[in-house]
Formats: sequence, structure tokens, C-alpha cells
Amino acid sequence: MPKIRYNNIDNVSTDKTLKEFKQWREERRNKVKDYSYTVPKHPPELDYLHANREETTLTWIGHSTFFIQYYGLNIVTDPVWAEKMGFQRRLGAPGIPIQDIPPLDIILISHSHYDHLHLASLRKLITAKTLLIVPEGLKRKMIRKGFHRCHEMKWWEHMTVGGVKISFVPAQHWTRRTLFDTNSSHWGGYVLEVVHPTSSEAAEEMAATNMRNDSADATGNTSHAQQSEASASQELTAQQSVEKPPVVYFVGDTGYFPGFKTIGERFDIGVTLMPIGAYDPEWFMTSQHVTPEEALQGFVECGSQLMVPMHYGTFRLADDTPREALDRLEAEREKLGISAERIRVLGHGETLRIRHETHNQD
Repeated sequence: MPKIRYNNIDNVSTDKTLKEFKQWREERRNKVKDYSYTVPKHPPELDYLHANREETTLTWIGHSTFFIQYYGLNIVTDPVWAEKMGFQRRLGAPGIPIQDIPPLDIILISHSHYDHLHLASLRKLITAKTLLIVPEGLKRKMIRKGFHRCHEMKWWEHMTVGGVKISFVPAQHWTRRTLFDTNSSHWGGYVLEVVHPTSSEAAEEMAATNMRNDSADATGNTSHAQQSEASASQELTAQQSVEKPPVVYFVGDTGYFPGFKTIGERFDIGVTLMPIGAYDPEWFMTSQHVTPEEALQGFVECGSQLMVPMHYGTFRLADDTPREALDRLEAEREKLGISAERIRVLGHGETLRIRHETHNQD
């Protein structure tokens, strides 16, 4: 049976010829790059992170790896604690040592490239209760590797875990781990949002509870029924105003594509974790990695309120440097008139606490 090969929207190709690879290598030999700047390292707030179950937090480990606390769930994205990627050593230590990560409920994998899926890291992170979520086509491989609590998703599919709706959304990229499995699994990003029961569902549940209470009260005590009714009314009133964390969009790995606007139309995004690195040379990388300018364009088009840059400053995957990526991002932010508060640049190990907003339910 032939293997399924996955594609991008509009079948945009990321294929490169051997001639183009040789051209890149020749260009690289003539480039002089300054790697003296490194991403700042922050002492992680381990006591707080291990105790926290209420606040929404984002802690940057490095590259595309975040430790996210969302509606009581501990989540890691694209876990890579590797010291090397190919022949390149890591540019900075992980923001939190892997042994200090709080117990995980969910791990999200955007695609199977080695800088986003590190099996040794997975084995150290996963416990019996950890759910591994992967793109379509990757589950079989993960089960072969011993990761049996695994769920795979197609573009636009979603699942709900602990009141959190997790949606798998498109990206423009590709994937490969061997010479023979190119694009044999898909790629994409994830959107996290809280889902609450509607008032009608809550009312039905409370009514059923009251019926059970009343039937259990063989004395026919009317005060008990009145108390149950009053309690249900108070709970419903309280449920009309709830503290909801903002919708979080983890972009994964992508070139610029019209999907940013489509995703923004489908979700009310509050925070976007957006790649800004591995774009140079642009003639080679353009279809698979956004430039800092394209990252901001995608951020604006998806309608997000806050952007956290990622996918830079950890591994030397292309010819750009961390300083170049940040400088171009800042120049484009000023050019577009985006307020500085809407772009939050984190250090490795730094935790961003996200303020919740009160939403009135219909």
C-alpha cells in the first residue's frame, strides 16, 4: 500500500534541488556572522510553576518548546532538550532543566522534524497520564517508538481535554526524518481555548441533581427543596460571568501563507507564539520559514492581541542570527505602528503570566 503524502494549502511546494543546496553552501562559506549575542537566561520560577493551577502562564524553554499552564493543564509544545542538532551545538541552555518540568498532562507535536520532535526528551517527560497529540500520519510511528497514549489530528479537527478545546490548524511547511518518509505525516499548529457548558446544560444538570435530592428526602421537607432551588439559581448566576484565559495559538513551523487570516477568522486569538528565525537565505527558506516581517504580517492577519517570538536563538538552522531576527522584528514593528506592549520577547526560562478576562456567557 503506497504511503500517503501530505501537502500544503494550494499545494505550495517546499522542495529544493541539489543545485540549490550547493548554492546555499557556497553562499554560506562567504558569510561572516556575529553570534556573540545570546538569548538572556532567566532563573525559572519552579516553586510557583509546580504549585500553580489557576493562572495561565507561558515559559519559554527554547526554540519552539514552551511550558504552558492553561486552565489547570500542564502542556509542553515541541519538546526538544537536545544539546545538539546535527553538528550544531545548542546556543543556549534550556530555560528549565528537563528534570524540573512539572508533571505534564499534554504534549503537542507540530511536525516530525528533529528540532521539533526529540524522542529522548519525550521519554523523559511522558508519564502514564500524559497525552501525546500529533499530526495525522505520525501516530503509528509514535506507537512503534513506545508512546501508546497518542492521539493524531487532521487539520481543523479538535478534541477537548479537561475543559480545554485543542484544535489542529494548518501551517505551510514539510517534514522528514529519514530518506524515505518525506511528508508521510502532516504539520500544523495548535489553538487552545476554554469551553464551558452552556447555561441550559448547567440548568439540566442542576435540575437532575435537585430531583435526586428531593427523591432522597422521604419526609417531603419543602425547605430542602427551596434550598436546592436557591443554590442552583446562585450557581447559574455565577456561571454567567467566568474568568476565561485568552485563546492561545501555537503556530508551529511555517512559511507565510493565507492560512493566518483564515485561522484568525475562526478563532478569537489572544496570544500567538510565532516563529521569527531560520529564514536566511530567504530565496531558499521563503516557502517554509517566515521572516520577522512576515511573522508580524501573520500576527496582524490572525487578529491576535499579543505575540511571543520563538524559533530563534537556540539552534543554528540557517544563516540568520538571533540578533538579526530581533532587530528586524523591532524595525518592522515600528514601521507598522504596532505598540511595543503587544510584542513580548521572552528570555529562556522566563515566565509570562497572562491576565484572564471576564467573559459574559450568552
